[in-house]
Amino acid sequence: MAIVKTASAHYQPLGKEGQGHVSLASGALSEQPYGFNTRFEDKSGTNPEELIAGAHASCYAMALSFALADAGYDSGELKVDAEVTLEKDGDGFAVTRSALTLDAKVSGIDEDEFSSIAKDAKDNCPISKLLKADISLDYTFQN
Repeated sequence: MAIVKTASAHYQPLGKEGQGHVSLASGALSEQPYGFNTRFEDKSGTNPEELIAGAHASCYAMALSFALADAGYDSGELKVDAEVTLEKDGDGFAVTRSALTLDAKVSGIDEDEFSSIAKDAKDNCPISKLLKADISLDYTFQN
């Protein structure tokens, strides 16, 4: 079973003066502005790294929640923050890190078992796997 989710982005004109808009098929984001100024100058709007951080934090929280439930724990609360780092890489930039910070309250589990389940969920959440994945590109071109 494959689940496919989509998003779209539009950007014009080209370069630093350009402005983009990103939308999610679900409508959770619609025409949200992004651009050089929202990525590097803290202007209002979003940026790709912030969107990745949100995806990673929410995916990990869900993966850990399911793993704890599968291990027999049903009472608890998880709060996850993700900090995605963008650094200069040669002539461009690279996302070099996604740092997850977890605040967990889980009844009836000892720390060793919790640590093992938490680390396994980190390694196996789909967004953690994505950040290590091969990336493909299909495109059409007009000039």
